[in-house]
Amino acid sequence: MDTTLSRTPEPTRPTVPDLTASSARGLTKVYGQGPAAVRALDGVDVDFASGAFTAIMGPSGSGKSTLMHLLAGLDEATSGEVRLGPTALTALDDGALTRLRRDRVGFVFQSFNLLPMFTAEQNILLPLQLAGVKPDPAWLDLLVVTLGLGERLQHRPGELSGGQQQRVAIARALIAKPEVVFADEPTGNLDSRAGAEVLSFLRRSVRELGRTVIMVTHDPTAAAYADRVVMLADGRVAGDIVDPTPESVLTGLDALRTLDGPAGAAAVGA
Repeated sequence: MDTTLSRTPEPTRPTVPDLTASSARGLTKVYGQGPAAVRALDGVDVDFASGAFTAIMGPSGSGKSTLMHLLAGLDEATSGEVRLGPTALTALDDGALTRLRRDRVGFVFQSFNLLPMFTAEQNILLPLQLAGVKPDPAWLDLLVVTLGLGERLQHRPGELSGGQQQRVAIARALIAKPEVVFADEPTGNLDSRAGAEVLSFLRRSVRELGRTVIMVTHDPTAAAYADRVVMLADGRVAGDIVDPTPESVLTGLDALRTLDGPAGAAAVGA
């Protein structure tokens, strides 16, 4: 049984645009076959607004990472449809999907994934170099200023703190001006102070730079930096929190444990 968990947005918060950056319809993902098959997603319908910061949360095994991987074109759905803007990812061949991920999607991972032999600036510009595209100097300067990297551009990853490395990774994800940035547990390897800094920069990239961010997290405090939280349980959308706070997210997670049916059972068993 689905439920909707929401509270009235604060008047100072920006209005989330109605345009849809990413969406899923009837999205199902099954791993394995026969009695051992695992249904990671079970008919998910969800939209993610353009120009917004959305978090995806749920108990372990709820399908949140699987959903993000399908939305980003990193995995193939068993059935259903995924769209990036008007483009149906599920209709693309491998070559077109590779080009879409390169040109229209950015990624921020828990482990930074920076090349140790390159400087921060070289790591940031790497996606453009691989695509054979010249950087926009004004956009690069804006990213550097927004992310506070001006004095770190010539440093290699080994000379940077974890928070600084993740800021470089964010700049790299944004350098090609992607339609959506997918962030998978981006603060998982950071202490609380560095994590808060990185989350603030992700939020600034949405509010000041006009980007769209979809983030998977298990941390209610991290989710509270988003404009909206999509709650998953047992491979289904089980809640939706607008203008979240750590308290409202915890309340939402507690509510999952009171649901009837498979979703509630999955949450209680997490």
